[in-house]
Amino acid sequence: MEKQLQDKARELLESGKADVIIGYGWNRDKSHTTPVFIKKAEDVGKLVFNKLCVNNLSVYLTRKYPDVYAMGKRAIVAKGCDIKNIVVMMSEGQLKRDEVHIIGVTCDGVIFDQDAWAKAEDGSADMGAELKDAVTATKCHNCDVRNPHLTDTLIGDKSNFTPPDEPVGFVFDKIKDIEKMDSRDKWQFWMGHFSRCIKCYACRQVCSLCYCERCISDKNMPQWIETSAHLRGNLAWNLIRAQHLTGRCTFCGECERACPANIPLNVINQKMSLVMGEAFDYKSGYDPKEHPPMIVFNPDEDKDDFIK
Repeated sequence: MEKQLQDKARELLESGKADVIIGYGWNRDKSHTTPVFIKKAEDVGKLVFNKLCVNNLSVYLTRKYPDVYAMGKRAIVAKGCDIKNIVVMMSEGQLKRDEVHIIGVTCDGVIFDQDAWAKAEDGSADMGAELKDAVTATKCHNCDVRNPHLTDTLIGDKSNFTPPDEPVGFVFDKIKDIEKMDSRDKWQFWMGHFSRCIKCYACRQVCSLCYCERCISDKNMPQWIETSAHLRGNLAWNLIRAQHLTGRCTFCGECERACPANIPLNVINQKMSLVMGEAFDYKSGYDPKEHPPMIVFNPDEDKDDFIK
């Protein structure tokens, strides 16, 4: 797969169809992968793709990175889950289809716990089925886009993986556990997690769907969200961000992965996704022509009579 990927990247650069390839490369000791920006055909050998390529590179297509935009015509290496974010960006007018060449890569799942995987690779741990499930990202257990659904170039062999009928994995197990709690226990559960928030905004920065030029958390006339890291401001920040992602989040999982306080952000976002699916029969990230339900309003399709 990597040879095919590198050959395509070289072709795009040499033909002038792309001025930069946004992809994955090794870090110095080859223990983790890191985003790389390839601008010269002789550097395409740095591109890799494997189970450690967990980053959602679509964030580099946002206005957060004007220096990447200034590099010229962009091509991006993207898994199916990353492409879902690109689709949402297109549906919301943040990106035009002809502004990026999508190099879709088929994927058998990526690794959440890269250290555990490294131990298995060097022989210090047995990579049995149990460990594979433990280190594979929960989103991968349910993925229906292992064969990318929107590409200009497709790299890799077709995956035969069939997602389960009902979502499985830690995130969805936790949602079920929380739903069984009474209101007081739910409140205490979330307050316990939100109390650890340090307002670093890593969740915002890593998310390609948090693209506002000025975030509501930065607005101070009036001050919508208190800036200090205390429980009141933390609650406001985390709930408002979850609401802003309702109907848009694609479960790429980057926000929770980036959170230094280990707040279960996927649980919040995926609960809202389940609600959107039930209320509107909608899943984000599949059709660039379809707008998320919370962005548009059609009174003829609304189920609540009191609104009409």
